[in-house]
Amino acid sequence: MQILSPRHVKTEESLRLGVGEGWYSTKVSGTFVTGPHVTREDCLSRIAELNPAPAKKKF
Repeated sequence: MQILSPRHVKTEESLRLGVGEGWYSTKVSGTFVTGPHVTREDCLSRIAELNPAPAKKKF
């Protein structure tokens, strides 16, 4: 499982990187995984889809 974080890329940085402005899910290394997303909530929703919460163990 990879750890993903939301990151906002503003206009100036988007021009430098050659990507669209918006929210991206990124790896710890800084690599973009998904995006751009319009809102932070959209980005967090996509992160949750890619990294579902671990299932609880039944005893």
